[in-house]
Amino acid sequence: MSRKKKPLPILENVTIEAVAAEGKSLAHVNDMVVFVPFAVPGDVVDLQVRKKKHSYCEAEVIRFIKKSDVRTEPMCEHFGICGGCKWQNLPYEEQLKAKQQQVFDQLTRIGKIELPEFMPIMGSVHIKEYRNKLEFGCCNKRWLTREQIAEGTQFDNMNGIGFHITGAFDKILPIEKCWLMDDLHNKIRNAIRDYAFSTGMTFFDLRQQHGLLRDIMIRNSNTGEWMVLIQFHYDEEGDEQRAKALLQHIADKFPEITSLMYVDNQKCNDTFGDLDLSVFKGNDHIFETMEDLRFKVGPKSFYQTNTEQAYHLYSVARNFAKLTGDELVYDLYTGTGTIANFVARQAREVIGIEYVPEAIEDAKVNSEVNNISNTKFYAGDMKDILNDEFIQKHGRPDVIITDPPRAGMHQDVIDTILRAHPKRIVYVSCNPSTQARDLQALDVAYKVMAVQPVDMFPHTPHVENVVLFLENNA
Repeated sequence: MSRKKKPLPILENVTIEAVAAEGKSLAHVNDMVVFVPFAVPGDVVDLQVRKKKHSYCEAEVIRFIKKSDVRTEPMCEHFGICGGCKWQNLPYEEQLKAKQQQVFDQLTRIGKIELPEFMPIMGSVHIKEYRNKLEFGCCNKRWLTREQIAEGTQFDNMNGIGFHITGAFDKILPIEKCWLMDDLHNKIRNAIRDYAFSTGMTFFDLRQQHGLLRDIMIRNSNTGEWMVLIQFHYDEEGDEQRAKALLQHIADKFPEITSLMYVDNQKCNDTFGDLDLSVFKGNDHIFETMEDLRFKVGPKSFYQTNTEQAYHLYSVARNFAKLTGDELVYDLYTGTGTIANFVARQAREVIGIEYVPEAIEDAKVNSEVNNISNTKFYAGDMKDILNDEFIQKHGRPDVIITDPPRAGMHQDVIDTILRAHPKRIVYVSCNPSTQARDLQALDVAYKVMAVQPVDMFPHTPHVENVVLFLENNA
């Protein structure tokens, strides 16, 4: 006979002490560390343990005994269920304090190198409607909350458009209003939903891999342009006509959309980087502006999702680079060449490298559009392209600006940088923990001279950080 699992305990009268990683908060019960979502320091609560390990456990609030004085009212009706914006109940000033501490802790504990005094974190200009891009899944299995299950709530259909729920890849939490993007995106998404409901359009089943309406991506820009990409999954005769009827409905209803695109995605996942996209209306791109520069952004392009704050982030990187006009700059993980073009007029030449070929083509166009002639761009895996032969051919960089993905830089890339030995390295990171690891590897030849955290994502635990390295003998 299998042994019955011991019921997990309830922890009573627990005081939440601090903000922890991944948007959770922290408390101690005896010698046990307790991680709690959706609570803030100063809350006094009863907790139900959901997962227990040897030295820590994860628990959730089942009763508030006393709510913290620093707690604020979340603005979103989906708070606590949706997987995003976990810090909406924490005032923005407190969020910034927590992010500053997060950067400090990770760089000191993981990096274990000599560091200067950190600069105060740069808060986001906007804390609502700051994103320029959101993606929504379309699914035939809507997520039911515990309250809905307990009350036996019935729905006419179980289709929904919204966000995937953590731990339930095949279910969607239907979203009525998201505060992260201009409200027009809510109107577009809900109009797609209403049309699909009224016409009986099928929604995608992730397990069975069928259903017509699959995924929606919405982008906007500070030039007033809007892009909508709808992914379909053609299953039967007539699906293409049904898809185009929806596209026509959206085109007619929202003349603000300047780029309306679609794709028939027959793959098992929703990625479309390797698929050919079709334009239903308008262009296959939109433009963003930064200072006097214009940047072409396509559906496959990477562009910082907080447009206004991206300008401040890149300004920090440019200031750290301290260019005089004579430098050869390498811009690693260049994306659509935003940083490369942003600094090009202060440099002799800028060479950008990026994995996504479409992004590199956009980077070249961005240079052409802005009459910038001192940039060169190359597509491919960073660790394969950036090698000694590449540097011998193109020249040893005076400055390297690197903005890698969350995983940080491959060791081969770090080794090549060390052999190239630029005078300055400016490291822009969206993940201070992997940045700290890379700082330790670079510390053999460089010294950290400045650290500037930048908040790009209010109400989330994510934070960007810019670090300036100078060579040891500088």
